[in-house]
Amino acid sequence: MVGSHFDGALAFTIAQSTRQVGLGASASGSDFDTQWDILRSALREIHEKNASKLSFEQLYRASYKIVLKKQGEMLYDRVKEYEEQWFGSEVMPKIGKLITKNLTNVTLGGVPGTTANERRITGEQFLKGLKATWEDHITCMNMTTDVLMYMDRVYCQDNRKASIFTTSMGLFREHILRSRAAASSCITFDILNYVILDMIHMERDGDVIDRNLIRSCVYMLEGLYESDDENETEKLYLTVFEPEFIRTSNEFYFNECEKLLRESDAGTWLRQTRKRLAEEAARCQTTLSQLTDSKIAKVVEDQMITLHLNDFLAMEGSGLKAMIENDRFEDLTILYQLLTKVDKSQEALKIALQARVVDLGREINKSISETNFAIAQPKDDDAAAEGADKPKAQILTAAAQATAAAIKWVDEVLQLKDKFDNMWETCFEEDRIIQTALTLSFSEFINAEPRCSEYVSLFIDENLKRGIKGKTEAEVDAVLDKAITLIRYIQDKDMFERYYKKHLTRRLLLGKSESSDVEKQMVSRMKQEVGNYFTSKIEGMFKDMSTSTDLTNDYRQHIQGLGEVDRKQIDLTVNILTSNYWPSEALGGGKPEENGIRQDCQWPSEIRSLQDSFTSFYLKSRNGRKLTWLGYLGHADVKCHFPKIPGKESSKERRYDLNVPTYGLIILLLFNDLPEGSYLSFEDIQEKTQISTTDLSKALTSIAVLPKARVLRKDPMNKEIAKPGDRFYFNEAFVSKTTKIKAPVMAGSSNKVEGDEERKATEDKNDEHRGNTIDLCVVRTMKARKELTHQNLFAEVIAQLSSRFKPDVGMMKKRVESLIEREYMERVENASVPTYRYMA
Repeated sequence: MVGSHFDGALAFTIAQSTRQVGLGASASGSDFDTQWDILRSALREIHEKNASKLSFEQLYRASYKIVLKKQGEMLYDRVKEYEEQWFGSEVMPKIGKLITKNLTNVTLGGVPGTTANERRITGEQFLKGLKATWEDHITCMNMTTDVLMYMDRVYCQDNRKASIFTTSMGLFREHILRSRAAASSCITFDILNYVILDMIHMERDGDVIDRNLIRSCVYMLEGLYESDDENETEKLYLTVFEPEFIRTSNEFYFNECEKLLRESDAGTWLRQTRKRLAEEAARCQTTLSQLTDSKIAKVVEDQMITLHLNDFLAMEGSGLKAMIENDRFEDLTILYQLLTKVDKSQEALKIALQARVVDLGREINKSISETNFAIAQPKDDDAAAEGADKPKAQILTAAAQATAAAIKWVDEVLQLKDKFDNMWETCFEEDRIIQTALTLSFSEFINAEPRCSEYVSLFIDENLKRGIKGKTEAEVDAVLDKAITLIRYIQDKDMFERYYKKHLTRRLLLGKSESSDVEKQMVSRMKQEVGNYFTSKIEGMFKDMSTSTDLTNDYRQHIQGLGEVDRKQIDLTVNILTSNYWPSEALGGGKPEENGIRQDCQWPSEIRSLQDSFTSFYLKSRNGRKLTWLGYLGHADVKCHFPKIPGKESSKERRYDLNVPTYGLIILLLFNDLPEGSYLSFEDIQEKTQISTTDLSKALTSIAVLPKARVLRKDPMNKEIAKPGDRFYFNEAFVSKTTKIKAPVMAGSSNKVEGDEERKATEDKNDEHRGNTIDLCVVRTMKARKELTHQNLFAEVIAQLSSRFKPDVGMMKKRVESLIEREYMERVENASVPTYRYMA
């Protein structure tokens, strides 16, 4: 059967070709009309939904005959005419009935005369009618395309014409969407745009709309083009609907943002903006087209975020300041997420955060300067239990007040840093741009505090002495991390180095450090952060302490080998300090003499013989070295024996172990052979010991005025510090509840904030050191470059020294002049710009 059908079809084609040869013009026209009548009748049946009665083979043959006879153009035009007539007679009247006067009025810009619900019902009826018309048209044209398949494949392709389906889409565009209904002065396009936009506006106001209905109409606009070329950028959705949608959305969100600015707070603005962005994204997914997603998002971002960003951030009580102060992390998170959409560089947020951090930092600086630290308030954990008496607040000395201010300043800075670090991790997704901005702002206000280097060093000193006691390894690491963070912010690291070495000196020599391992960890971290140049001398200080321990042990073994164990029960422990490593200004108690050489004391014979023994031992294997004994740095354990107190039967002999500075030991030894009831005046003691007035006053006050270790009695007996004219007796009536007593350390013997005079001296020494550093850097640079302009030389020197301190240009100019005078370099004559040449 298949074979016979194929042969019959072939014979039919040949027969048709044979008959065509002798036809005349009239016959040809008559035959076209016959075939067209068949096709026109079929087209009507298709449009009236009676296509089931049609024979596809008959209709295909009819179009085939017409095209075969070179009458494809006539057929093409007749089909177009038929569709145009159908639109005019059958379709547009139905659409016209759906266009009410109110629809026409509001489309033309009039005021709606009906409620939103009435407009929604009327609009839905219009959209449903238009949707039905479009779907009918698509169905009919799909069937028509099947019937006219041969015309599309032969005539349209040979003549480069659009397919009949494409042409029919253009007819729908022109005769339905761009035409006016009989009773309307608006084209259908305008009404369609208005209805869809009005419904979107209703949905934005909270009403429920038929999204699927709108989506169907959007599909129609996406399937229609401005021309039969069907360029993707010329979809009617993009050229007709979207521009109006973007325009009206701009107006809507502009008005909404203005209303929020007038009536709401920043938190409401943030949540509403986030909500609108999500709504518009969902609308593009379910109702409109994804082609509009990025465009409508930009509208919301521009109108709701960018336009009034600074106004919302500056809102009193709810803006950025309030968000930070009240830890509104949710608001800050939303803010960051929104700003990321409009500005990847986070410029606005960065500037606002920096300004806030600097303001809070300056408040800390101002608060510390205005706070009265004269009275130390007891800590919470030291407070008495409920119902018990509260401990009395201590009155602090001036030095203790300054130190308390330093610790409080650092604590508050670290609290602020923790707050913003937490904010950065929780709200800002650890954004590196934000981190850099925060770092710069912290550095700015920290360096605005003139004593920041000293304060940070004191904070580290306080923690390494007793702050880490009882802490876990993780807690200790956290303290070290905070210290390194603070060091990182300091610009004048050379000043910090000077203070750190000064404070470390006393921790090491007075045995105040809680853990040598933690001390070394701190140095290791500083080395990684700042560099080897910063820690080389500090490492040398630790090396001296380690070497001294070994040396003391070797000396003790040496003494035992000589059989000289007794030596009046004096046991010697020495610290050998390499003068190049240890800061000279931190080493000591009294003032130097006019010639710059520090005044030495007169050592007792018992100690002097021990010193001679150790010096002899030390120099055996170390020729060429010189030992200088520094009494103001050491300390001693003294066994004190007190007789019974006369007149008290219950009294008995008392023995105490007293820990005093070395000067205290020298003073106490003077009273060993003193007759009972005799005294030594301040001048007598100074004459016998040659201790400077300042150091002697401190030593005597510690053991003759302060009650804890008052083994001597001062006359007159008062709370004033020891001074020339005072007399001192052995205090036979001294009693203590403990057998081991540590004499209190006088101010100046412990680490504290410097006074104005001390600080001025420290700054002068640091400036002197900076001058030498600048000299070295300039000479090194000129030696490498041979010749440099003034500007380039200064730029290179500043770049090289910026990691250590911020060089002062005035000081640099003076140092360059000094180097020229000393003939390290010279000016190049007749140079167009100031230039220097290195002199070998």
